[in-house]
Amino acid sequence: MAEEKRPASKSAAVKKLAATKAAGAYQKKWFLEMRERVEREGCDFAILNADVPMEIFRAMDIPFVVNQWWSAICGAKRKTKRYFELMRENGYRPDLDSYCAMALAESFDPDDKKLDADGNPIGPWGGLPKISISITRATSDSLVKIYDLLARNHGGELYVMGNTIARKTPLNWYELTADRWEELYDSDRLDAAVEDLKELIRWLEMKTGKLFDINKLQEVMDLVNEQEGYYKKIRDLIASCHPVPVTVVDTINAVMQAQWQRGTRWAADHARGLYEEIRALADKGEAAVPNEKLRMMWLGRGMWQDFAFYQRFEEKYGAVFMWSMYLAMGADAYTRNHVEQDPLRALAARFVGMEDFLHMPPWNSSWFIQQAKQNDIDGVVYMIPDNDVIALEGSYFIIKNLEAAGIPVLSFQADPVNVGKWNAETMTGMVEEFIERRVIPNQKK
Repeated sequence: MAEEKRPASKSAAVKKLAATKAAGAYQKKWFLEMRERVEREGCDFAILNADVPMEIFRAMDIPFVVNQWWSAICGAKRKTKRYFELMRENGYRPDLDSYCAMALAESFDPDDKKLDADGNPIGPWGGLPKISISITRATSDSLVKIYDLLARNHGGELYVMGNTIARKTPLNWYELTADRWEELYDSDRLDAAVEDLKELIRWLEMKTGKLFDINKLQEVMDLVNEQEGYYKKIRDLIASCHPVPVTVVDTINAVMQAQWQRGTRWAADHARGLYEEIRALADKGEAAVPNEKLRMMWLGRGMWQDFAFYQRFEEKYGAVFMWSMYLAMGADAYTRNHVEQDPLRALAARFVGMEDFLHMPPWNSSWFIQQAKQNDIDGVVYMIPDNDVIALEGSYFIIKNLEAAGIPVLSFQADPVNVGKWNAETMTGMVEEFIERRVIPNQKK
C-alpha cells in the first residue's frame, strides 16, 4: 500500500533554512543506520515516551526512538488513515490517543516491512525495528496500557517509571530552571526522581548487559546544555526582531529533529548552525513575511500532517506564525547548570517537572503569557488535542488568562497526526475569521 497522497489543494510548506532541511535529512539517515544496527547486531531497541529521560539511553548506548517523534513521522508520511483502520480491525477504539498509539497501530500491520509495487517501503522509512524495551511514565492508565500492548506485540518488556505531582507552583519557573532548580522543586520530589533513575539504570543493566557510566552521562548533559543554550539565543533573537526572519515552519522542524538527538555532538553543532543562520538573516533585516502585520502564537502540538497551514495567512493578512512551544521549551525548560556536582540529580531535575510546565496551570498559562508579551504576540491559535489524555492541560485557564491579558485566542480541537480528522479548508476559514473579527480589531485599540 503506497503512502496516502496529499490533495492538490494542500500545497507543501516552504522551508527556507538550510538547517531545517539538514535536520530532516540527518534524522532519516540516523534512523536507517540505527535500524540496520539493531537488525545486524540483534541488540536491544527501546521506544520511549517523550517525558522519559533519553539521556540515560544515550549514555548507555542503547538504541531508541521517542514515540511521539515516530507518530509525527507517521503523520507526515500520511500513514495514519491506514493505521487507524488497523486499530479498529483489532478491536480498539478509533479515538485512542493517536499521538501515542501510532507505533502500536503500526505493530498490527503485516505489510509494514514489505515494499510496494514501486519498490518503496510500505512502513514509514521501512518501519520500526523489533522493540525489546517499551518505557513510559505513569501519567495515565491508558498510556501505560498502550506501551504494554506495544511491548507485547513486539515480544518486548514494559518498564513504567513513576510520576509525582508538585506541591508548589512558582509562576516564574522559567527563571529558576537553569541554575536554581533545587529551589524550584521540593527536595523529596527530587530525591524520589533520583531513586527512580537509579532503578531504571539497574533494570537496563540487567536487561541489556550494558554498564552505566556517570562520566558519560555528564558528557551527554553538557552537550544538551550547549544545544539548549543556542535555542535560548534563537528564541530571544526572533522575539526581538521586527519583522521576524523565520517562522515556525522552519523552527519547529529544525528544533524538534535535533531535540530527539540531544546529548550528541551533532545536535549541539546543528543548534549552533541554526542560530548562526538565523542571526545572519536578522543582521540583514530579512523578513520571513515582507508585509508582516500580525505576530501569531501557535499553542499545541505541531500540525505534522499539514505544515503548509501555518503559511496560509501570510500573503492575505501579513500574519506570521512565529512562536511555538518547541523552540521556547528548549530555551526555558531543558538547561540544567552545575551538572558536574551531580549529573543524575541534574537529570532528575530536567524531566520531573516537564508535565508541570506543559500541562498544568498555572505553570503553563503564566509562561504562555510571559512569552506572548516577550514576542509582541497579536493573537493565539490554540489546538487542543481531542484524544490525548496526558494533554488535558487546563485549556479553560490558559484561554481565560491569555484573554484577560488582552490577547485574543482561537481554540479548537483537532488531532495533530490523523489526516482523517483534519479539514484544511474549514480550519483555514476559521483562522481567517478569527484574524478579521478579533485580532485586527484588537490590534487597533
